Amino acid sequence: MGFFSKKRKPTQNAYAVVTGAGSGIGRSFAMELAKRGGTVVCADINLAAEETVSLIETQTSGKAFAVQCDVTDKAQVKSLSEQAEQLMGHAVTLVINNAGVGLGGKFDEVSLEDWQWCVNINLWGVIYGCHYFVPKFKQQGYGAIINVASAAGYTAAPEMTAYNVTKSSVLALSETLSAELRKDKISVNVLCPTLVPTNIMKNGRLPKQYAGVADDLLMNHAFTTSEKVAIKTLDNLDAGKLYTIPQPDAKLFWLMKRASPSLYTKMLGVGYPVFNRYFK
Repeated sequence: MGFFSKKRKPTQNAYAVVTGAGSGIGRSFAMELAKRGGTVVCADINLAAEETVSLIETQTSGKAFAVQCDVTDKAQVKSLSEQAEQLMGHAVTLVINNAGVGLGGKFDEVSLEDWQWCVNINLWGVIYGCHYFVPKFKQQGYGAIINVASAAGYTAAPEMTAYNVTKSSVLALSETLSAELRKDKISVNVLCPTLVPTNIMKNGRLPKQYAGVADDLLMNHAFTTSEKVAIKTLDNLDAGKLYTIPQPDAKLFWLMKRASPSLYTKMLGVGYPVFNRYFK
């Protein structure tokens, strides 16, 4: 019958791998999965994942392991997929491709090096995560994937070209995988939030005139928290839903874009000069 059934949801007692688990949404995913009885491999590019493991061990009954992994390195992601099974003593049942960075700036002012940096982490990191886990899920006859995209994937805001491109690609990847893998009993959910209080802007690359404002918006004017986002996404995965659009503004932009893509884009074009003058 497989690991999942009507009585056993993908996020309950999961054997999960979470990338970017050292802080923010990734840490919240790892913590919530542990609270649901899960065993979690917390992967991150630095040792911050060890702090997440410590929190899990002291605040929940779940088990956790820290693994240092650069998601832009396919060899490291492959190793993560193998090491996770060894550490947990069980096949992985859920992978959350969460690691990501922020990048902003006018299209003609963003360097190709910054483009490459953003694409390697935000897009290739997710592709590698899916590439190395999907075959394992197919072989065992079940599995689940959560890909962290962004409302930027469909809002297409100016001066966020590289970031928007990576997140729209993650959205398209997730939609395609959902259709393709349904017959293999592999569930897919894609998370598309707007502002969530995380370190993405502090660790990102933004023009100086926007950096402080963006960080203030994230930390003080978001409509949600990373913990609430994680819970909502995991619940949606359990319910078999493809999309998690957690905040009212994210839902409003989603509806506007779907109702009239052309009008929506024209409105952005009209509003952009006003926004630009405000920050000069």
